[in-house]
Parts: sequence; structure tokens; C-alpha cells
Amino acid sequence: MFFFVVVMAVVCLQRLCELMLAARNARYIRARGGVEIGASHYKYIVLLHVCFLVSLIVEVVATDSASPLPPWWVYSFGLFLAAQLLRYWCIRSLGKRWNTRILIVPGEAPLRRGPYRWLRHPNYVVVAIELFTLPLTFSAVNTAVVFTILNAWLLLRVRIPLEEKSVYER
Repeated sequence: MFFFVVVMAVVCLQRLCELMLAARNARYIRARGGVEIGASHYKYIVLLHVCFLVSLIVEVVATDSASPLPPWWVYSFGLFLAAQLLRYWCIRSLGKRWNTRILIVPGEAPLRRGPYRWLRHPNYVVVAIELFTLPLTFSAVNTAVVFTILNAWLLLRVRIPLEEKSVYER
């Protein structure tokens, strides 16, 4: 259980730092004339991520599934850690343009460096991997399945089409 508590503390701290970075970057983008696209769905993304963390904690505590760790934990946690490396490559590649919101500066072309040379939405790949692998690391299969499906629906039906239209089809 100690490992679970440490991992969850680090993940929560990581998310708070990312939100602070996103807020700072949003101020920068807006100061350059940037506008937000799809603000109405952002609250659902935040809600999904908060509920994910709560569900993971509740499922692990209720089932005591973090003690002992499952035999596959090294693989799922290793993939989770690899996704974190991709996350920070995304953040570094976009620099001050990285955000958790869709913020567009009129006239600026999408950046195509780092992982964005090969994928349009590598950060969403990161989120999909972590929503599945982090719960599996602690045998929280219900959380892994439910939030992977909810995230896929939100990304594929709402977020990515909106981002594609506003960023790549203008």
C-alpha cells in the first residue's frame, strides 16, 4: 500500500503542476491574441480526470488490491512511466503553446516538432495509456476499463474532432 500512496501523491502533484503550467501558458497565449475553442467541454475533461483519481483510490482501498502487487505490475507501471516520458516530450516540444485547453492564436500554424512530427495528438496517447496502465498496476481493473472507455468517447467524439477542425482545418 505504501507504493500506491507514493505513486498517487506523485501523480496528484504532477497534475497540479501541469494545471499551473497550463494556466501560465494560457495567459501567454491569450496575451498574444489567442482564443479558446470548446471551453464548454473542458469541465467534462477535468471531471473525468478527478473522478478517475477518486475511483482508483476507492477501488484500491476497498479491495486492498495494492497489497501485494499483481504479477504484471512491472509491465503496466513500466508502460505508465514510458508514457510520462512522452508527456514531457510533448510539453517540451510545444513550449508555451502546451495547454490542457484548446487555445489558438489566429495565424499561427500548428507546431510539428518532437512527437508532433509523427502524431497529431501524442498527449492524448499518453492519457489513454495512463488511464489504463496505472489502475492495472494496482489491480483496479474496473477503473481501468471504465475510464479508458469514457476517455476514448470524450476524445474521439468531442475533443479531437473539435481540435482537428480548429487547429488543422483552418
